[in-house]
This record gives sequence, C-alpha cells and structure tokens, in this order.
Amino acid sequence: MKRLFFAAALLALHGAARAADCVEPPADPSNTYDAPHTYDKLARDYPFIRIADAALPSGVRKVADQTYVQYGTRCLKLDMYLPEPAAGRRSPVVVLVHGGGWRSGFRSEFAPMAVRLAGRGYAAVTVSYRLSGEARYPAAIQDVQAAVRWVRGNAERYQLDAGRIALAGGSAGGQIAALAGVAAQDADKVQAIINIDGLSDFTSELALRYEDDPKKNPSSAGAWFGGRYAEKSALWREASPIQYVGPGMPPILFIGSGQARFSAGREEMMAKMAQAGVKAERLILPDTPHSFWLFDPWLQTTTDAAINFLVSTLVSVPTFGHCGTFADAKSSAMSECRH
Repeated sequence: MKRLFFAAALLALHGAARAADCVEPPADPSNTYDAPHTYDKLARDYPFIRIADAALPSGVRKVADQTYVQYGTRCLKLDMYLPEPAAGRRSPVVVLVHGGGWRSGFRSEFAPMAVRLAGRGYAAVTVSYRLSGEARYPAAIQDVQAAVRWVRGNAERYQLDAGRIALAGGSAGGQIAALAGVAAQDADKVQAIINIDGLSDFTSELALRYEDDPKKNPSSAGAWFGGRYAEKSALWREASPIQYVGPGMPPILFIGSGQARFSAGREEMMAKMAQAGVKAERLILPDTPHSFWLFDPWLQTTTDAAINFLVSTLVSVPTFGHCGTFADAKSSAMSECRH
C-alpha cells in the first residue's frame, strides 16, 4: 500500500494544467451502469420499484462540475449538494462513490441519495473517478482520497466541516470508499464509512467464486487489478478493506442487499473490528436486488439508516428534520424532527 500513498502524494504534480485546459473524456456508449438500464433488468422481478428522484428540494442547491484533481489536461469532477447554511454552523460532509464493477458507472448514480442527505443538513458530494479501462488499481482509491482533500481544502468556501467527513459508496463504490477510508493517511482521513453492498475481502472464497471466475476473461476485478488472483494475489489482498482493521480506524456501517455475493468478507471484517474496539453496524435489506439504493422504496430506508449512523458517529452533527430547523444530534428535538 506504500506505493498507493506515494503515488497519491504526486497528484499535485499533475494539477499544473490550468482549469480552462481541463477536459473529461466523451461518454462511453458501453457504460450502461445507471438507473434506467438497471431498472430494465429488475422491473420484471420487482414491478413495484421506481427510479429514485433527484430533483432538488427547497433549501438544497447544487454546485456542479467542480474539478477536484487533474492529470495533465485530464480532469476529474464532482457535484456538491448543499443545504441552506445556518449561522455559526458548518455542514458535515458525505462523499459518495458510485458503483459499476470498477469499469463503469456515473457520479449521478448517487444524486437521489445526495439530495436527501442535503435535505437533512449534510453536504453531499458525488464524485467521478478513473475507471479500470482508463487506469487500473489503485487509481480509483487515489482519486477518492484526492476528493476528500479537495473537500477539506474548500471547507471555508462552502461552509463545510472539515473535521466531520464520511465516505460512502455502493457496490464497487462501497469497496472503494471503504478502502480509501481505512487505508488513509492523515490528510485523507475520514470520520465514518458507509459501505453499501461492497466487497470487504477479495481473497475470500465467496469473492473468488465470482470475481475470479475463469469463464470471465477478464472478470471485473481481474480487469481492475490487471490479472487473475493467481497472477496478482498481492494486489487482490492489498485492495481488501479487511486487511486494514485496527484501533483508530473509522467506524463502518454496512448496508447489504439480499444477494450474498456482495457480502464477501463483511462478517469477518465486523468480527475483527469488534476485537479492535471499533464500531461496526449492519443493516441487511432482505429480498432486495443489488443496486437497491437506486430505487424507491429502498432509497429512503438506506438514507435513513445512513443518517442514523452518522448522527451517532459524527459527534454533535446538525441535521434537518421535518421541523425545518437544525437540531443537535444529542437533543430530544432530533427524534421529533426526523422521519
């Protein structure tokens, strides 16, 4: 992992290009991991689902297309969903990392959850990162850690609380968020992690059954690592969040679907965290598909669970309830104003 941190330290050298020269690559037509395509696959088995709405509610504003890191003229961008500022208060932050098997997906995947978080007083930041077709592991981890540094560096400008930042993600984004959080050095540290249906151990029997399937040439994980487990076992192990469990790591909330495949390593990691004296919570939504967070009715349950966890881990977090005003997380008013 040392090379990951060394490479991350060099990111500033790539930021020399002027913002005006910064470009994003054109949309890849093969990148179809989004809510509409996923809905088409799930609607037959789950006819009651609806694509979650990302419309901005009253009191939430969007600051779009902010470049957070550059590699020459290649830029990576993020969108911020910000609550109305309150006098004397800074908003805690949730950085959201999209899924897509490390090779696809869009930051807009988490826009519906972002607007709900912002409506409850959290600044929500959705980020793009380099996919495996552009840059292999550990590029995505470096990118997400760079996003955390950007948030801290811009905290004053946007009234963000630099000391209360959480990383969250779904599927591959859950694994990326977890690894970026547990393996972070000082400048990249976060105070909480939410892993939504993301792997915790690439080397577990369950993970290898799917992620190292010889019928797939390559598998999604194999493409990210640049080789199968037998060829790149050190990387597969290094990218497993379970390898970094220890005292002082951020607490983690695991939110899981009804698909056991995506829980690989979760129970073992939670057991290790308990031994290390680190808080770990789990919410399993039975009979749900993978990517459940893209759809109603499950998104609200996911968001509520995330907020409950953040209230208990980010000390004295201000949040919006239905009362429409801030309330201290420790006060009785919190329970009165919440969903």
